[in-house]
Amino acid sequence: MKVPRDVDASELITLLKRHGYSVIRQTGSHIRLSKIIDNNEHAITVPNHNPIKIGVLQSIVKDVCNANRLDINVFYQQL
Repeated sequence: MKVPRDVDASELITLLKRHGYSVIRQTGSHIRLSKIIDNNEHAITVPNHNPIKIGVLQSIVKDVCNANRLDINVFYQQL
């Protein structure tokens, strides 16, 4: 699936919250979210930009999907 090019931080954070992540802090324009997976904390940093750059979005989605054992294409469709 083609990577969406108009995703802003609020859309991505909303989707991550639906997958169980919660915001733990914000420093400047970067928002830190975390989730407990198999007794380990998985943390991800999302830049509060509109839109998020394609490479950054791909990196975040790949990390989240690997940690949660999700299909990347399904995740992109939810955006």
